[in-house]
Amino acid sequence: MGGNYKLVVVLVVALVVLLKGSTVSSLCNMTDEGIADCKPSVTKTNPTPPTPECCEALKGADLKCLCGYKNSFLLPSLGIDPALAMALPAKCNLTPPNDC
Repeated sequence: MGGNYKLVVVLVVALVVLLKGSTVSSLCNMTDEGIADCKPSVTKTNPTPPTPECCEALKGADLKCLCGYKNSFLLPSLGIDPALAMALPAKCNLTPPNDC
């Protein structure tokens, strides 16, 4: 059991490092800048309404791909509240995927 736990921890750390070092279009067609523009709107403590820059970035994103992260441990580990993230397309007047 201890060996499996260590392997999981190593894989999680590697994944977070890879995603934090991501480049343009690496997360569902959102750039690092676009993610940064939207982060204040999806952070649990005092979320702000999305900026025009955030909505523009979200407009070019693959919403179905982003939806795949809604139950992932990854969003909270990056300081993103999944419920706020899933509500963001509607706040930008975008239609989220039906199965999201």
